[in-house]
Amino acid sequence: MPRSLDGLVLAPVADQAPGQVGTRTRFTYHEEDGEIWAEYAGGDVVRGHLVGTRDGDRLDFRYVQLKEDRTTSSGHCVSTVEELPDGRLRLTETWEWESQEGSGTSVVEEVTESAS
Repeated sequence: MPRSLDGLVLAPVADQAPGQVGTRTRFTYHEEDGEIWAEYAGGDVVRGHLVGTRDGDRLDFRYVQLKEDRTTSSGHCVSTVEELPDGRLRLTETWEWESQEGSGTSVVEEVTESAS
């Protein structure tokens, strides 16, 4: 199993649709006893939270966010955790909105201090 997400900062490797999570968004993850949660912000997202579970290399969580236009949205995501050759972690995500239409895939990777 890849190492713990606790205390890691991750960022998308590409922008999503306008008004959503993008490369300027930063996720700060926490992990304890199979529970995961994170706070995120940046780009069009003023504040976001996710909460869920981890089983091995699989994360299953729900997210909610407040955007700059003062609208809120929420959804569900399943991610696979993998360790990159340089030791950083990558999450490959399949997500779907529950508060609006839309679904997709994305990739977030651990941000090193020199890259943040």
